[in-house]
Amino acid sequence: MNNIDEAAKALKEGKFVLMHDASGRENETDMVVAGEKITPEHIARMRTDGGGLICVAMGMSIAERLELAFMADIYRKAAASFPVLAHLKADDIPYDEKSSFSITINHRKTFTGITDVDRALTIREFAKLADKPNAEDFGRNFRTPGHVHLLISSGLENREGHTELSVALMELAKLKPLAVICEMMDSETHKSLSPGKAGEYAVRNGLVFLETDEVKKTYLGGKR
Repeated sequence: MNNIDEAAKALKEGKFVLMHDASGRENETDMVVAGEKITPEHIARMRTDGGGLICVAMGMSIAERLELAFMADIYRKAAASFPVLAHLKADDIPYDEKSSFSITINHRKTFTGITDVDRALTIREFAKLADKPNAEDFGRNFRTPGHVHLLISSGLENREGHTELSVALMELAKLKPLAVICEMMDSETHKSLSPGKAGEYAVRNGLVFLETDEVKKTYLGGKR
């Protein structure tokens, strides 16, 4: 099997896949797992072995049916009432034009929302909602702000961030277009973990390591 097939098999089994984006972009490696497979153990491993921000990346179709918006657009509209937001506009991101961040959520059955159990519950229930997403059920079961960051994919044909790459990978694996991702940090350099070290981690732990071009070639090639 090629790398994409191996990754799809691993994701279906609830295992992590490592995804490195372009060296000319963020040059970061994310731990990626299917949202529908999430457990507290996954959360614990991401915060200890990854160390970055644990986020849920979703396909645009889910976001639209839940009536979710990009946080940048929310801030833009809110700036009329809170002018400071206009001064905080993210118009100087060195590697991209627009952030994929949306709102943060907690499931209403969580306590603080930050524990491994709470975050896994929030993500697992959000994945269930993704089967038949609607705003009414979303509001009934979740509250904001919370401890789980939601990201909206703009489509891999439009943007090449980890949000788009991970959602595309879920689609290739025939899983729900909902991925949990976390950047891998380096406690020695205090920067992002280098691709070399991330590759070594993948080998030690028997994980598939993917590059952007591998996902793009398979995903976009299949759409032509």
